[in-house]
Amino acid sequence: MSVEGKATGGVMGMFKRSFTGESMFLQTLKSTGGKGEVFVSPSEPGDLAVLELKGGLGYCLQKGAFLAAEKGVEMTVVSQGIMKGLFGREGLFLQKAKGRGKLIISSFGGIYKKTLAANEKWIVDNGHMVAWSESINYEIKKATSGIMSSLTSGEGFVCHVKGPGDVYIQSRNPSGFGAWIRQFIGPK
Repeated sequence: MSVEGKATGGVMGMFKRSFTGESMFLQTLKSTGGKGEVFVSPSEPGDLAVLELKGGLGYCLQKGAFLAAEKGVEMTVVSQGIMKGLFGREGLFLQKAKGRGKLIISSFGGIYKKTLAANEKWIVDNGHMVAWSESINYEIKKATSGIMSSLTSGEGFVCHVKGPGDVYIQSRNPSGFGAWIRQFIGPK
């Protein structure tokens, strides 16, 4: 097997990719002796999901969700807009996967897939989004109606998603887990 690191998308592509929680370089693994298998795993504890891309609409991925893809899958970095970037916890840039082939995503905790019908709506905590079909329309909104409710509930903003398409969510929130762990570590 040979391993080759590539910086696709030029300097700007590398810069954008660094803001999505991914490496600035993508590794390409090739079999040098016929057919072979590659086993991959994420750095965080959680599930993997294999999504089959068939050349139509692709998927948007949260920061750190991309694990691997077959050769026919094209990964790009796109801006999600200033408001979604500021309040959506995923940053200004998202990764998009398009093309044909298998895409492997990873989560923190378990992965749950929700298929939304046309115009079906669902509300997801921003920290739990992993991936969603490009056909999904989503907006970042306040979780509660008032400032006092937001302060006392601990919820700031949530993601309102509208079908048709698939939404993949994770059972754990990395930020919430970090806050939970800090209570046991204590001050430095």
